[in-house]
Amino acid sequence: MATLTTSNLSLSSTTISKPLFPKTPFTTLLFLSSPKPLVSLLSLSSKSTNKPATRFASITRCSAIPPCTRPDYIPGKISDPNYVRIFDTTLRDGEQSPGASMTPKQKLEIARQLARLGVDIIEAGFPAASNADLEAVKTIALEVGNAVDEQGYVPVICGLSRCNKADIDAAWAAVKHAKRPRIHTFIATSEIHMEHKLNKTREEVVEIARNMVSYARSLGCEDVEFSPEDAGRSDREFLYQILGEVIKAGATTLNIPDTVGYTVPSEFGQLIADIKANTPGIENVIISTHCQNDLGLSSANTVAGACAGARQLEVTINGIGERAGNASLEEVVMTIKCRGESLGGLYTGIQTEHIVKASKLVAEYSGLLVQPHKAIVGANAFKHESGIHQHGMLKHKGTYEIMSPEDIGLQRADESGLVLGKLSGRHALQKRLEQMGYCFEGKELDDVFWRFKSVAEKKKHVLDEDIEALVIDELFQPESVWSLGDLQVTCGTLGLSTATVKLIDADGTEHVACSVGTGPVDSAYKAVDSIVKVPVTLLEYSLTGVTEGIDAIATTRVLIRGDNGFTTTQATTGEQIRRTFSGSGSEMDIVVSSVRAYVSALNKMLAYKNKPNRKVSAENSHVSASDAVPAGSA
Repeated sequence: MATLTTSNLSLSSTTISKPLFPKTPFTTLLFLSSPKPLVSLLSLSSKSTNKPATRFASITRCSAIPPCTRPDYIPGKISDPNYVRIFDTTLRDGEQSPGASMTPKQKLEIARQLARLGVDIIEAGFPAASNADLEAVKTIALEVGNAVDEQGYVPVICGLSRCNKADIDAAWAAVKHAKRPRIHTFIATSEIHMEHKLNKTREEVVEIARNMVSYARSLGCEDVEFSPEDAGRSDREFLYQILGEVIKAGATTLNIPDTVGYTVPSEFGQLIADIKANTPGIENVIISTHCQNDLGLSSANTVAGACAGARQLEVTINGIGERAGNASLEEVVMTIKCRGESLGGLYTGIQTEHIVKASKLVAEYSGLLVQPHKAIVGANAFKHESGIHQHGMLKHKGTYEIMSPEDIGLQRADESGLVLGKLSGRHALQKRLEQMGYCFEGKELDDVFWRFKSVAEKKKHVLDEDIEALVIDELFQPESVWSLGDLQVTCGTLGLSTATVKLIDADGTEHVACSVGTGPVDSAYKAVDSIVKVPVTLLEYSLTGVTEGIDAIATTRVLIRGDNGFTTTQATTGEQIRRTFSGSGSEMDIVVSSVRAYVSALNKMLAYKNKPNRKVSAENSHVSASDAVPAGSA
């Protein structure tokens, strides 16, 4: 077993002993052109350079490696050893977040944005979960998976499957329509999972993995990814064995998941290095990482894996995913872009100027807001309030920023000179939207413009936060089954609150209902329920002011669960779980905002309801070693 330490290296005639990723002034890099990983130490100490101290600023602000041509896609091979493939699983693992259910149309829009970003692989979903999931993945494969750009780029479309034939058949049925289809199958390999979840021996698990990878290849899929679930807690020798067997069975990518986010960067980097050094046939496949964020180390672990030899990194937009989430695409990609030279020349094919749009799209469609201090895409990421910091920024932006907002698709508001109000025209609004990372024209621009004019009549100045709320409320909504026509409420201390609601259905027919309740929102929601006639439970309700002031736009977010049906198959257990659906609405009137959000969530749920579940037969949950078993999520 190769152990990557520096115990046998000499620096300045002194023998030192350090772990895989020593502290500064040294960082460990792996040279991957040779069959075995080699270690080199690069000094990061300013004392070790002969350059004047005044030039130190040139390496303290984001300076990416010069853009390189994306290598041609070949399953299991990358012609440039420094190129790192980005595998986005927002639509699969990201959607496993509670309340993050998305409609097929929303998934397609996100997939298109991921293609604009330039991700190498889009894991579009778990097709065996339901017929709606299968059809959504199939649509993405047909539309996004065949949209080849001028440079010949088209993303690989991947479908997840447990190690059983029914799942693999469903995945292949969904992704085979893409120009570059991939099946991703997995089974648990840690002792705790094999004993308590699978009730399988090591020998049985190896046989299942080998048979199912071989079966996936037999369907005509030339690109098969295999994941040993909970690899971070699996026995190393057993990992080498099962990975070697699936390579012989035809796997082209080996994904190494830290399923429960248990490892630290030095451990995970060492795990990747050990697999690279000890797995038979490893030179014929790509090593991948998939790191969960339970200890807040997912992005760090992912970068450590890349330094140790992984050449595919599995990430999600905004880091969304099961439990505490996944490695964040924007964090991992910008780390490689900013520090690529220090990481041995690593680079990706991501077009980072599309990051902000992708982040906002995913946040709205998933209902999972981005925390203000989130790295790269948080609202405060490029804001400076401290007087000392502001003074430095006025002198030189490099004093407190290691990258510019323009790198990710933002333009500083204070540099545009635009102040929008009721006299502002369509062109001024369009220009400001472009500066904020949105490109709208035609009907989309008209819709936002008239909402903007409505708000501008009531506010002296319309701020960026107001505009963004309107864009989200007008354009980032599910396909309308119902839309809000009119609303009238009466409330106060002198009697029951009453609400009259007019909803318009997809055919344009108007429906009016009245109701009473404990307050204006309660009565309005009851009136909506009496029209829609689909029983739901309101799980979460929140209302925030977009800006300061009494005239601020209010944004409401709700989470609902259908009382009848609306189930899907959970990848981790194979059990049927009840889906939840989020919705949002923005308006200067808080009750109107609340009703918009509720109707938005109902529309998302009804769009899912119109796609009946494709049930996975019971026998697929308990099968023999010669066939398949359910496993957990990678």
